[in-house]
Amino acid sequence: MSNVVDAGISYSSKWNTAFFGNKLPTVLELGCGKGEYSIALARKFPDKNFIGIDIKGARLWRAGKDAMAAKLPNVAFLQIPIEKIEEYFSPNEISEIWIPFPDPYPRPCKAKKRLISPKYLGFYKKVLVRNGIIHFKTDNEPLYDFALDTINTEGHVILVQTNDLYHSEILDEFNSIPSMFEQIFITQGKTIKYIQFQLKEMG
Repeated sequence: MSNVVDAGISYSSKWNTAFFGNKLPTVLELGCGKGEYSIALARKFPDKNFIGIDIKGARLWRAGKDAMAAKLPNVAFLQIPIEKIEEYFSPNEISEIWIPFPDPYPRPCKAKKRLISPKYLGFYKKVLVRNGIIHFKTDNEPLYDFALDTINTEGHVILVQTNDLYHSEILDEFNSIPSMFEQIFITQGKTIKYIQFQLKEMG
């Protein structure tokens, strides 16, 4: 099985059975880059399927090659715009979403492009299971504040939050896996911010 998915083939509603060949829950990583984070998660948690999504094909080629070298059957990569996830995943098909170190888009006029903005949270709502979990990590203080404000204003439910993950009591084997960017930021002495939350139920 190739770890890079042909975006022309639809696995909507049947990712775990038709693509992965199992009945395990499916987790997305958004803006996965070269896939090192998805691969690390897949290696550590063989009881889940992981799909990394990115728009840049060269990055995903690298991710797929590394996943095949690691012989991981529970990780795949899909080249699509994040705005189109509802075309590739059905309602209630995704159990968790990871958003590690997205572009902060610091200019206010670009706020709607932030992956933690209300616009994007609306996309995630369409594919997450009820009470599905979203994990958000960043080194960027303004983006962290924006995320907290968005989550609270929209009425979503924060389960865990910290502005210094590696010096907090919530550090565990799941949220401590460092991505390439995270390792760089830690080396530079930056603190890592983390929010785990659930989207509110629609009335």
